[in-house]
Amino acid sequence: MPSVATPALADHELVEMLALIKGADSVELKLTIPETSQRSTVQALGIDPIGAQVRLVHFYDTPDLTLEKAGVVVRARRVAQKGDDSVVKLRPVVVSELAPELRESPECVVEVDAVPGGHVCSASLKGTPRTSVRDVAQGAAPLRKLFSKDQRAFFAEHAPEGVGFEDLSLLGPIFVLKIKGVPEGFARKMVVELWLYPDGARILELSTKCAPSEAFQVAAEARAFLAERDIEIDGGAQTTKTRKALEFFSKQLTPTG
Repeated sequence: MPSVATPALADHELVEMLALIKGADSVELKLTIPETSQRSTVQALGIDPIGAQVRLVHFYDTPDLTLEKAGVVVRARRVAQKGDDSVVKLRPVVVSELAPELRESPECVVEVDAVPGGHVCSASLKGTPRTSVRDVAQGAAPLRKLFSKDQRAFFAEHAPEGVGFEDLSLLGPIFVLKIKGVPEGFARKMVVELWLYPDGARILELSTKCAPSEAFQVAAEARAFLAERDIEIDGGAQTTKTRKALEFFSKQLTPTG
């Protein structure tokens, strides 16, 4: 059986995580799987990949990733059989510092992403574009048309000074396959996402969401479930899907030499 890493949290890290979880709407437990173990992992989960949903994920940033450095993510997606969506995300955030009117918005989601060895809290303002993501990607409509008035205001508040939607370039799209299911032996829904990068690299991510009050119990159950199926949990090998995509496409935009 592969070794299962269980990095302990220092006392101050545990206090910080508890505070973040308490103020969040949900907790998403995530694990990325090394390429060498991806096929065996899908087989071990027993989830049928034939029902995978196809997605095209479009990120927008400056060529030198000004937004990413400031903790701002601008994203739009085309989702098969579902339609388009958009989001402006800020991370990390301190929940207590978010404006009350933002927290009360039904489009605002505050979530803690927890991976082996780390965690981060984000605030996302979601929307359903009236203009198609494809039209914007093809230059037939301006980027701002994908975002609501509230999303644009949220962006303006947190983006670096002098950076507007007109300054952003398309980074992507990334082709993604998403599968949802309840694996045998695990009492919760699990999401499997396969991100396919243009250079042939792949990221396979497993995730499950839960209420903040359930986070530690669900984490323990998920760890036991994965260990029973010889799925490795390695706190030193986690890869952020978004960051990898941004870094890959920013190199295509930035002249060399």
